[in-house]
Amino acid sequence: MTARPYTAVLIVPTGVGADIGGYAGDALPVARALSGVCDTLITHPNVLNGAGLYWPLPNALYVEGYALDRFAAGNWGLQPVHGNRVGLLLDRAIEPELRLRHLQAADAARATLGIAMTDYALTDAPLNVELRTAPSGASWGTIGNPDSLLRGAQQLIDKAGAEAIAVVARFPDDEGSDALTQYRHGQGVDPLAGAEAIISHLIVRTFKIPCAHAPALSPLPLDPDLSPRSAAEEIGHTFLPCVLAGLSRAPRYADKPGADAIWGDAVDAVVVPETACGGSAILSFAGTATKIITVAENGTRMETPPDAIGIKAISARSYLEAIGILAALRQGIDPDNLRPQIHSLNRLYTP
Repeated sequence: MTARPYTAVLIVPTGVGADIGGYAGDALPVARALSGVCDTLITHPNVLNGAGLYWPLPNALYVEGYALDRFAAGNWGLQPVHGNRVGLLLDRAIEPELRLRHLQAADAARATLGIAMTDYALTDAPLNVELRTAPSGASWGTIGNPDSLLRGAQQLIDKAGAEAIAVVARFPDDEGSDALTQYRHGQGVDPLAGAEAIISHLIVRTFKIPCAHAPALSPLPLDPDLSPRSAAEEIGHTFLPCVLAGLSRAPRYADKPGADAIWGDAVDAVVVPETACGGSAILSFAGTATKIITVAENGTRMETPPDAIGIKAISARSYLEAIGILAALRQGIDPDNLRPQIHSLNRLYTP
């Protein structure tokens, strides 16, 4: 008898300064390794996006953060697809030359990767993105014209038949700021990630359609001390290629049970940084039979370890150990039985 597929979720929250996954696609090696010890890996753009770099993972599902929360809560299913027609929505605030760079990147993705795309659309007003930092140090942001964002997405869906939406918004140039300098040196929080999440959340919540975002920024001067974890964002004029690659095969969202959709109760395990267990998806999974595996080595600016909020978890020191735990669980082995000391069984107390 064949066992059902083993399904794992990899979460690295956006904009919280994760030591691994807080930079430019630097959690992608983790996703590649985890995908080798499960049948299906569900993760989100913050993990898989690496600006001009990406890696095709045939058994990975690219799921936007808001949709991942709905999935974990049992409200939405994930319906794998062979492909999506991706609509490109550009912020009217993007300067003509920078806009052309993004359009050429989209044409390159069509010609080189074969990605199916609709015609593009411009927002009818500048989105006016502003960046903020929370007291915890996490990044977030605001959109001055969210209605313009939604009207642009609606146009791509209704008139062009888009099945997924890639958004490019003009973000403030922050050259020389301490936050950006620290991020480029692999020491700080991604100052853009929180605002990016707000943009994609708004479209996914409104239209129930896959969405991801790439910021439009002016090129930065060369930095000889650049961190390898941040370097993917410095190799081109746009961060769009990884977004288009991810959305081209992103699962669609189902709100009614169907035979071909994956639902939250099919998830066997979730892997998350040890100090970032307070997110909606983790809280939902914690109330089920899903195993929560926390990784101590991946520090964040958050202060929500599992024991502080009453979540039972399996602790791993590193992602290497988490991979071993997943491999054991997939084989039906108690990870504790791989340790040198195995305790004898105790008699169950009965009156």
